[in-house]
Amino acid sequence: MKSILSLAAALAAGSAIAAGVYGDVPDAKHAWAVHDWNRPKPDKVEPAAYVQTGAPSDAIVLFDGTRESFERNWCDDKGNPSQWKLGTEGDFYCVAGWKNGGGVRTRAEFGDCQLHIEFRHDPDVTDGGKGPQMRGNSGVFLMGTKTGHEVQVLESYYTSAQLQGKEGFVDNYADGQAGAIYAETPPLVNPQRKPGEWQVYDIIFHQPVWDGSRLVHPGSLTVLFNGVLVQDHWEMEGITTHARRKPLVPHATKGPLSLQDHGCVVHFRNIWYRPLRSRWDNLTHSMMSANEDAVMALRRQTAATLFARLEKPLAPTVSNMLAMAEVISYAKEGEYATTWKNLANEFHGVLDRMTDKEWKENRPALIKLRNSLDTLIRGGVVPQNCGTRIRINAASLRLKWEDL
Repeated sequence: MKSILSLAAALAAGSAIAAGVYGDVPDAKHAWAVHDWNRPKPDKVEPAAYVQTGAPSDAIVLFDGTRESFERNWCDDKGNPSQWKLGTEGDFYCVAGWKNGGGVRTRAEFGDCQLHIEFRHDPDVTDGGKGPQMRGNSGVFLMGTKTGHEVQVLESYYTSAQLQGKEGFVDNYADGQAGAIYAETPPLVNPQRKPGEWQVYDIIFHQPVWDGSRLVHPGSLTVLFNGVLVQDHWEMEGITTHARRKPLVPHATKGPLSLQDHGCVVHFRNIWYRPLRSRWDNLTHSMMSANEDAVMALRRQTAATLFARLEKPLAPTVSNMLAMAEVISYAKEGEYATTWKNLANEFHGVLDRMTDKEWKENRPALIKLRNSLDTLIRGGVVPQNCGTRIRINAASLRLKWEDL
């Protein structure tokens, strides 16, 4: 009995014994175990004062503080009306003891997005001796809880290396505190406000991209926590799990926003999102995802639009030369190529007849044309000697092109 009591006392002391092995162990790619208690805690920083603002004009509001908004947009995990409660600060909240019938999720489903959400922990609600992960635990799950990616919600104000050994310090594993991508990476710093104050997440989410069963890109999460960057384009390593590393798997390209019921009281308010176009949908201007046929089709469309604006037939003016230089930068073919060749030949004749006074009067426009020709030469659109006649004419009139 004595030995058992001694062990209990040591456990209560917390730091008297080692934390032991808890999550998946370190491996060749991870120096720390999942939920490693030895992993350094993020530095504590104090965020600026918070001023609540409204949603952008193109945002889709998921909760505006009203019962109608909550009932229209939110349900439980099975699609039934949620048992979460409405608060007094334009919020809704889960109650303690897993009495909410599970988590809450949006009825709407979406993919890549900018998400804004605010949460608060009651300052008089503590963990009741149940451990640091019961201090207002919840989670923001992008694309649902089964195949989603969690930004941890927790009361973590005192989880800071600088406060270790001081009153109020709450030890915890670093990849499980607020601002962490749960079970993957801690926040860069800890900018959490004190319990009772509203906390703010602004999240940029890009989902993983698959080509059948082949992972094209793991997706990413960027998180600003109370206005402070805590996740900088973190590329996801897996699906959110507890104490395990679970690899990414193909799933639907849209899913709900889910908020976790972890048996704790957590308040949420002011929730909106803006759908974002996936970077992998960009087929016309991207080193990662461009399709050459789509690129050329858009270039031809742009060239046709610009060419249609020009009054025909084209007079050999500097203005028209500049306009056609822009056209052929997109597509030098067919009618565009013929028009450029004829216009350039006529324009050389105009230059031959220019007086010294006319060269000086047209100096700004000629400089702009010179720069355009140099750009086209550099891009391989026109041959190297394209600007020769202009340079010769400029030099013959004692105005070196290089000095223009």
